[in-house]
Amino acid sequence: MAIDAPWLAVAGLGALHGLNPATGWILAAASGLRSGDRRRALRALAPIAAGHAASVALVAVGVVVGLSMDRLLVQALAGGLLAVVVLGHLSGGTAGRSRAPAGHAGLALWSFMVSTGHGAGAMLVPALVPLCAADAPRVGFTAEPLAFALAAVGVHAAAMLAVTGAVAAVACRAVPVATDLLGRLRTPPARAPR
Repeated sequence: MAIDAPWLAVAGLGALHGLNPATGWILAAASGLRSGDRRRALRALAPIAAGHAASVALVAVGVVVGLSMDRLLVQALAGGLLAVVVLGHLSGGTAGRSRAPAGHAGLALWSFMVSTGHGAGAMLVPALVPLCAADAPRVGFTAEPLAFALAAVGVHAAAMLAVTGAVAAVACRAVPVATDLLGRLRTPPARAPR
């Protein structure tokens, strides 16, 4: 069981990230609700997962290579990237106007920035070190530490994606039902003619 503990931690942190609205389910659900097509919400999950996985992979590769990363510096870089995007948006004359939803590239970039900003990969370091250590037991595996780190990124992203998709699907079903119910509660019942 001790060998499985780091993998369970990696998957558990992924599932926990999937519950957080900042990791994308709210954008995926909004995409589905705006278009009236729940499949569009599920299609939005791929770029969200790609951005999150890229952020986590950045840290995982750093752990394997043995780089020392300053968390505040990485977060400052992500914040700087976000500021560049916001300034580009504001200087483009689109502020205050209705815009089309972000495309897949925009969702992936947003996911990467948010994931890096809240330290998604940094949370995994305690689980990655036992998996990627040179003397770690490799039950049935002969892979290098980098392969274990990338496998951990995959497990983490898969768990996050599963929970994010489930929450977005529930939101796509629940919001129209709740809106309809609230509309009925606000409308007074019609009176019968006398």
